[in-house]
Amino acid sequence: MTTTPARRDPRERRREAAPEVTTVHMTRVPRSSVVTYRDDGVLARGMGLLVAGQLPPLPPAIAGAFVTGVMLLLGVAGADGPAVFAPAVALMLAGPGSSHPHDGRLDWLVPPILRITEYVFIASVGFAWDVPRFLVLALLGAVLFHHYDVVYRCRQHVYPPTWLASAGLGWEGRMLIIAMGALLGIVTAVFVLAALYLSALFCWESVTCWLAAPRSGVEAADLGAQD
Repeated sequence: MTTTPARRDPRERRREAAPEVTTVHMTRVPRSSVVTYRDDGVLARGMGLLVAGQLPPLPPAIAGAFVTGVMLLLGVAGADGPAVFAPAVALMLAGPGSSHPHDGRLDWLVPPILRITEYVFIASVGFAWDVPRFLVLALLGAVLFHHYDVVYRCRQHVYPPTWLASAGLGWEGRMLIIAMGALLGIVTAVFVLAALYLSALFCWESVTCWLAAPRSGVEAADLGAQD
């Protein structure tokens, strides 16, 4: 006598087929790694809510980078120079795209464009205002470490907490505080405070997150990435 195997719930089969995801401190799995790579702060995410994901992210990001570059070329050394307003312009242009799912063929270009915009602005203001080079490099190093850490963690399914981008001020927030320093004539002090704060924040959060991550989950993700 043969028996017919019992039917299995399709939802159970989907759960078994789904890849194992490692989360730390109950971190929610992001809807898109590309969106996470953007590193939007509170202001950019708030502007994204205004358009409810209806604005394609790539053209505004390109426009923001172009306008920022033009403003930097026009002058960055004076508090009344147009470059100090570049972060506000970049935010107005690129910020609303933060709510888009970034599922277009070329939308993966948005995070690198935002990175270049932020790095070039920070370096240009620092060097134009005669900020000691080690301070400029220290601030850029803290931001670079954070961006590399976020990318690597997403690839290993050890996702950063949602509050980290807000606490780290986001790409737009970091540019805005540098611009405010230029307007107030306290650029060097802003670089010192920003470098100390961001280095401490990003290093502390990264170390505690990796120490809390299940080793087996990370090793499994490593094997999957190598395949």
